Amino acid sequence: MSDAQIPAAALSIDPIIAARIEAIMQLAQGLSDRVAVMDRSFNVVYANEAAWSEEQAARTNRSHAKCYEAFAHRTDPCGTCPAIKVFEAPGVECVSCSSGGDGTACGMRQAFPLASSRGEVGSMLVLFKKEPVPTTREVTSAETEHPPSAVRESLGDLIGRSPAMQQLFDMTSLVADSSAAVLIQGESGTGKELLAKTIHGLSNRRDRPFVVIDCGSLPETLLESELFGHVKGAFTGAVANKRGLFEEAERGTIFLDEIADTTPTFQAKLLRVLQEGEIKPVGGTRSLKIHARVISATNKDLADLVRAKTFRQDLYYRLAVLPLYLPALRERREDIPLLVQHFVAASCLRHHQVVRQVAEKTMRALSDAPWPGNVRQLQHYIERAVVTTTGPWLVCDDLVSGGVIAEDESLRSASRGAMVQTERSRIMDALQKTAGNRLKAAKLLKISRASLYNKLRAYSIE
Repeated sequence: MSDAQIPAAALSIDPIIAARIEAIMQLAQGLSDRVAVMDRSFNVVYANEAAWSEEQAARTNRSHAKCYEAFAHRTDPCGTCPAIKVFEAPGVECVSCSSGGDGTACGMRQAFPLASSRGEVGSMLVLFKKEPVPTTREVTSAETEHPPSAVRESLGDLIGRSPAMQQLFDMTSLVADSSAAVLIQGESGTGKELLAKTIHGLSNRRDRPFVVIDCGSLPETLLESELFGHVKGAFTGAVANKRGLFEEAERGTIFLDEIADTTPTFQAKLLRVLQEGEIKPVGGTRSLKIHARVISATNKDLADLVRAKTFRQDLYYRLAVLPLYLPALRERREDIPLLVQHFVAASCLRHHQVVRQVAEKTMRALSDAPWPGNVRQLQHYIERAVVTTTGPWLVCDDLVSGGVIAEDESLRSASRGAMVQTERSRIMDALQKTAGNRLKAAKLLKISRASLYNKLRAYSIE
């Protein structure tokens, strides 16, 4: 099968699977890594040239091949292929095929589900081992002589040696040079912007701009102006023409964070930009071609929002051509010691301290903590511990005794208490300056009279 052609069957089955196969074809073409896509019946929907040996190419009908025929030299299905879990286990993000099952004879390394527009797993992306595939009889001896490659501890600024992060590293390396849109999903604090920067840094766009915008922090009209630009006189305050961020990111990458928090009207305009590859500045009449790669991110499940009809389905298809998932810290606890060591070293350097040591008891407590704020919360906690403790050892007694959640809650309570005391003092001072005249006091405080009355009751001020 040609690298340049999407199978007609894939196109007719589902639009989002077809779009993802098209993106996979773009990025897999010319790679030395062996890449293939199979459907639920294990038909080879697509395989790049590197996936076919000369012997396989000569004796296999690529357009009607089964994976076990093409890659394992079998006439019957592999009985216990581990990749079958992609279809059997709902919600699975990846299946490791490095051990177990006679399906490993084909050289599969990892399998990733490709979900349809209905959320059903209709196909799977398979990554193979880099070396040429030996025959079934040769696999055991070859793997004994050449053990699997060492686990990576980082990719760009991403850190982790857990299976979840190794899978993410593999997928990130695979998608980096594609121009297709990437959707990053993960909880707050997992490092979505860091992953976007890593993709940009590994791509052939690395020397071009990386532009970030938080879509959830701006009202609709201002967001349009920021992204698309505006012409002079388009609205009150538009005293000059302004380039939008899509123009600023020309031939680079634009990162649309918190994309789920946008309005339906804005979603419609963004969809047109992605479909047409051009923008129209607010108040302008002339469209401008753009060539920026779009990476978007959200801490919400966009598929759920599509089903709830609060996010456009057609925009979801455009944004999620290459979906990536960042695991929560609780799903990769084995990475916590590595992250702790990194954050301790970085914080000590930043605060001009000798690098502190972490006791085994402390490391166990850090590894067992729930970390609902994920990597960001861990980083901030380590920073605070470095600043507020002394000595060669990092002391985290509060975490060891009561847990990080209780400690953080006590800090929030103290902060709220201090805020209440400050506001009460300001109100008392204003009343004193106005001789008890509440209307004048409200004006002095720059709040409404009703708000002042509410605060007087809340703070028990007579």
